[in-house]
Amino acid sequence: MSSIYVAIIGLLGLAVGSFLNVAVSRVPAGRSVLRPRSACPGCETPIAARDNIPVVSWLLLGRRCRACRAPIPARYPLVEALTALLFVAEALRFGRSEVLPAALVFTSGLLALAACDAEHFLLPRRLVYPTLGLTAACLLGAAVVTGQWQRLGVTAACGVGAFVVFFALHEIRPAWLGFGDVRLAGLLGTGLGWFGPSHLVFALLAGSALGLLVGVALIATGRATRETRLPFGLFLAAGAVTALLVGAPVVHWYETLGDPYATGAPLTPVDHRP
Repeated sequence: MSSIYVAIIGLLGLAVGSFLNVAVSRVPAGRSVLRPRSACPGCETPIAARDNIPVVSWLLLGRRCRACRAPIPARYPLVEALTALLFVAEALRFGRSEVLPAALVFTSGLLALAACDAEHFLLPRRLVYPTLGLTAACLLGAAVVTGQWQRLGVTAACGVGAFVVFFALHEIRPAWLGFGDVRLAGLLGTGLGWFGPSHLVFALLAGSALGLLVGVALIATGRATRETRLPFGLFLAAGAVTALLVGAPVVHWYETLGDPYATGAPLTPVDHRP
């Protein structure tokens, strides 16, 4: 794989990250992500093109609005840089595979949802459903190109299954899960089901473990109590991205544990063509 290809994917990630910031800022408030153009939330001055370069403009402006000098939250460059880094990681992981577009769309939606949950304790359906639809469409395209219709069936089963399980948990103990987490579970099942149910289980376990560790650490340092609310969707999204990037080697290691004839984890990038 050429470095130019990876660089292009990284630049695409920066641009997508800039759009995700718009979505995180506007969707929870019920505003359009398309109009009006981006403006400073303090003085409402439209942001000029020269001040809208991902990461770079934030640094050159000294982290402040050019017009009113109000601080620009660090979330903006962090989301942009993280999106670019994950895009590059997935380009290296999947190569020019037909599944790469689905992975990029899936990851982008998860980043936006994680940021919304971290800031507003909200997983908006206006982000969940478009991400679900676009991810499913990309996977359908991958199935058409590769002929792997069985994978598509497993994808659908994982999406429905995860939704049903989380819905049942929500009905049993609503205090445990919000309905946004139920919708998110369906998205996770769809995005990871193509790679097998084990990837979905890995994501749920990793996300839950991360949430538990963070919660225990906050309580131990006196920064939270048992009643403190935590953004569980953020941890689930982190678990899903981890499963997407390193799930295959970990799952393969677990499945071959104790097998003297195991040959090791599959090499990356992964080629999902038949």
